[in-house]
Amino acid sequence: MTDYDPTTALIVVDVQNDFADPEGGLYVRGGEAVVPVVNAEIGAAHDAGATVVFTQDWHPESTPHFEKDGGVWPVHCVGGTWGAELHPDLEVRGPVVRKGTSGEDGYSGFSERDPTSGEPHATQLGTLLPPETRRLVVVGLAGDYCVKETALDGIRLGYQVEVPLALTRFVGLEEGDEERAVDELRAAGVQAV
Repeated sequence: MTDYDPTTALIVVDVQNDFADPEGGLYVRGGEAVVPVVNAEIGAAHDAGATVVFTQDWHPESTPHFEKDGGVWPVHCVGGTWGAELHPDLEVRGPVVRKGTSGEDGYSGFSERDPTSGEPHATQLGTLLPPETRRLVVVGLAGDYCVKETALDGIRLGYQVEVPLALTRFVGLEEGDEERAVDELRAAGVQAV
């Protein structure tokens, strides 16, 4: 369990049916196992007066993000579908930031990129963190994509960032993706523990 206080924010990334359920469109192996441990973190964060914010992929039916439209991913988290819903056992106690709503590559909870031009723009996540926030704890799915990019953006924005590895799972498209993601996090100054 991580230590929380009012200067810490817990960011719960994309614990959604398509990632955390074996029937999901982009199931992350073992994704359902993060739900109870993330719930414990949510409780600890709330008890300590920390901010808790959730992110949620929320894609249109067609987007360059999807393989069928020229991207790399199977169709997943289409807005309004079962797959896009947050896992039913997740204790959602805080605001939810939807990303990718207009077809952007929404890996980070903090920013999205136009899939054609690559032009970034901010999501509302940064505005939901109180000014006293100094430290972020980033958990959820998946460790080598949305968790990693949210953590790296947190570092770029000047926060201390921690990614407890027991509270995430990795897609692992290629052999060694998990190790490379953890190395990248640590090299950027993220405490990946």
